[in-house]
Amino acid sequence: MASIIFRRFIRRPPPSSAGDAASASLSSFKQRGAHHSAVVNSQEEGKNMNSGKWFALPPYDSSVNTSKMAKELLGNRIEGDSTSTSSMTALKWILRCCPQLPRSLLQKLFRLRQVRRESVNTSNSNHSVKAQQHQLKRVAAKDPIDLGDRIFLPVTVQELPSEQRICHCNNEEINFTHSLVLYKDPAIVVVNKPHGMPVQGGIGIKRSLDEIAATCLKYDYSEPPRLVHRLDRDSSGILVMGRTQESTTLLHSLFREKTSNASQNEIEDKRRILQRRYLALVIGSPRCLSGLISAPLGKVVVDNGKSERITIMDSSSMVSTQRAITEYRVIQSSSHGYTWLELSPLTGRKHQLRVHCAEVLGTPIVGDYKYGWQTHKKWKQVSCLNPKGNSNENQKTPKGKIFPFNLDLESGSISEMQPRLHLHCKQMVLPNVSMALEHVKTSSKYDISELQSLHLVATLPPHMQRSWNILNS
Repeated sequence: MASIIFRRFIRRPPPSSAGDAASASLSSFKQRGAHHSAVVNSQEEGKNMNSGKWFALPPYDSSVNTSKMAKELLGNRIEGDSTSTSSMTALKWILRCCPQLPRSLLQKLFRLRQVRRESVNTSNSNHSVKAQQHQLKRVAAKDPIDLGDRIFLPVTVQELPSEQRICHCNNEEINFTHSLVLYKDPAIVVVNKPHGMPVQGGIGIKRSLDEIAATCLKYDYSEPPRLVHRLDRDSSGILVMGRTQESTTLLHSLFREKTSNASQNEIEDKRRILQRRYLALVIGSPRCLSGLISAPLGKVVVDNGKSERITIMDSSSMVSTQRAITEYRVIQSSSHGYTWLELSPLTGRKHQLRVHCAEVLGTPIVGDYKYGWQTHKKWKQVSCLNPKGNSNENQKTPKGKIFPFNLDLESGSISEMQPRLHLHCKQMVLPNVSMALEHVKTSSKYDISELQSLHLVATLPPHMQRSWNILNS
């Protein structure tokens, strides 16, 4: 679709002069990070331009170097200013202002020289007053931009249909979504994701958390919260979203730096800064009460190309692998043959915890039919018995209760023939991103690594809480 729309762009001639582009001025840009609103305002200004074929993005203002700031938050001290603007390129600025535009489309626009930059330089006039001199020039994707520079795109970009679907929620669904919120500040919003709710849309998915959040969790912001990490559809627990483009970029950098810098020698230091703790109920018991799993993961195609799965790869494999490190410890073992584990991933790989439990420890997670299907063939439900050996009515599974978004949150404990996945992100230690951004903008000398961290806790979902009660009855 992007290529079809793009054919209309290349018919547009470049502006005849710098004056044509400079005749428009952007509406007041009141809130930093509210780029969606600014772009909408710039559409009105584009109509006033002589050519009427271009629209301007907001002027580039002082920006936080999120990659460098993430390193500092994780304890890697780097010389320089975290508010440095040297890393901002034309492509990065467009993506920050217009995250809805496909990257492939923007790269094609750059290749065909359909993007312009208005550079602003200051000089002394005859009246000894600084005056701005505007120049409109072609710009490449990787060209750095300076403070005050504005990027111009073909006005036809505004006609690109939005890829984000509108999710209509009733009052009950809105209230339910609000009840999931664990924490909120100007930079982030944190929810306790229920199991069964997909995080992102896809084939066969009618409603996903990112779409629901865009409708129910914007609050007074002009832009919707954005995902910065993932949870599997059938897992539950703490999920962090950025409320602005700037905080989202910083959070992305934090999780990326955490994964790329994880090593056995840095465990104690890294875990204090950014830490996730999962609770999992596994079938069987590990040989050691605690330990560190360092096993690379790779993707393989199965079922004649119909599906794929993640598996442990050795160093001699020709398949591309990713380093994956998980720390675990036994919390409690049961006479029924189950074990509660605390899992702390030091890297963030797809299905990392599920594969490490099933293939390294030999203890698949209860309800994981993808990586523990052989073990589940012999599954026997656990009877709800109290200490006296009588049936415990309080532990019986409620029947027929359906929650908003058609979620079944009650069933799925070990007392049933088909238990749900027992994997829950229960705790997270996260740098206070909101305070960090505030301090960096006000003082470049502030040591952001000294900021206090946020300690987030999410209660267990009903099916896991019921399994816990059953094994402790």
